[in-house]
This record gives sequence, C-alpha cells and structure tokens, in this order.
Amino acid sequence: MLILQIITDFFIKYCTREKFFLALSVITALILPGTTAFSQTLALDELTAKIQTAYDHTVDFKANFIQEATIKSIDRTEKEEGTVYLKKPERMLWNYTKPSMKKLVINPRKAWLYMPDDNIVYVQDAKNVLSSKMTIRFLTGIGNLKDDFETAFSAGGPTDTEGNYVIILTPREYEAGIKTLLLTVDKDNFRIIECVFTDMYENTTRLSFSDIRFNINPPDELFEFTPPSGVEVHNIQGQ
Repeated sequence: MLILQIITDFFIKYCTREKFFLALSVITALILPGTTAFSQTLALDELTAKIQTAYDHTVDFKANFIQEATIKSIDRTEKEEGTVYLKKPERMLWNYTKPSMKKLVINPRKAWLYMPDDNIVYVQDAKNVLSSKMTIRFLTGIGNLKDDFETAFSAGGPTDTEGNYVIILTPREYEAGIKTLLLTVDKDNFRIIECVFTDMYENTTRLSFSDIRFNINPPDELFEFTPPSGVEVHNIQGQ
C-alpha cells in the first residue's frame, strides 16, 4: 500500500494517488527557468525539447500554488493553497496552508504525510513511493518528457489568445485514473502558467503557480520531518 493511498482517503479525499503524483510531476517537469523568447510558434518537437532541456538544468525550485479540484458528478470544487519546494534528487515538500494545514515531505529515505487536524503522521520508505510510477520517476529527475508522455497541441490550436503554448500530455504507460493533462506554457520563458489534469470520470484538478524561484539551494534539512510530540504515527508497509 502506497502512502498516496492514505492521501486518497485523508489528504485529497476525491483524487486518486496517480492524479496527485501527476500534479507533483508537472511542477518538476514543466515549471522551468526562462530561455530565449521566440516570435513564432515552435514546432511541437522543438517545444518539447526546450522544456526537457531546461528541466534537465534545473536543480531546485520554490513556488506558491493554488489547487482547485472539481468533482464533475456533483459539481463541487475544493480549493487549497500552499508552497512547494523541490530539490533533485528525490526531495520535495508540499506545505498546504489553506484552508487547513497538511504537509507531505519526501527525501531519498522516507516519506511523511502529516495531518495536524487529525494528529496523525503516516510514514513510508521512500523507495516504495519513488519506484512505483512513471510520473514519480520523472518527478525525481530520472524521467524524460518525450519518452514518458505522448504530446500534442490542444484541439483549439498550439497557442491561446495571448500566444502562450497549450499542449496535452498523455502517459505512454497506463496510469489508473489518468486521462489527459492540459498545460499552458508561457510563450517567452516556457514556464508553466496553468495545468489541468482530467481523470476517466472527467473530474479535473487545476494547478496554478506564482512567485516561482529557481536554484535557490534549499537545505537538505528542509526535507526532513520529525513528528511532533504526542502525534499518532502510522508506519505504512509497501506492497
């Protein structure tokens, strides 16, 4: 059982663990340092290559995020906000601050999910999380955008009304619950502006990012977690 199965029940109650990890992989793969601006539309292969190259040269980043998850069948949307840090290899921190605090910390050894409202911490060996899915491999810096995803421009065309690129990613390997991922990428610096991923039931999760900073070298200690005194600790065994 993966730690993200716990997230499915308690962290994002109506999102599959694959959807959540795909959201995480998007940040690493596609929110990238600026590159030379182009006045004309790039071909898909060229755009994909530039995104991959920038990703390969990104060591770490920090960003604020807003997450909006919508269940289509009941037309309900839940909004959450927070800050994310990622540092290659295999380190990340998702710190949710609104409407309630939640924290997911991963380093090469362990993964912690802290739910302060429930006074619970779920712990698992990181290898059981980081080796399980293609999107997670990409997240940790050992994946390839072109090899791991089929890419296409959106049905409405390669750009939006402001000239930003709009592309669709589809995992080449089957990932339960994942259907498509729609990305809007800044036309000048190739940073992601927005991503919307859709599951097989047409539920969507929208992520938007702001105040993005690159290569700030956050300390490794940021990706450690010590459960507070009195918190109930559950050790989750990998399958």
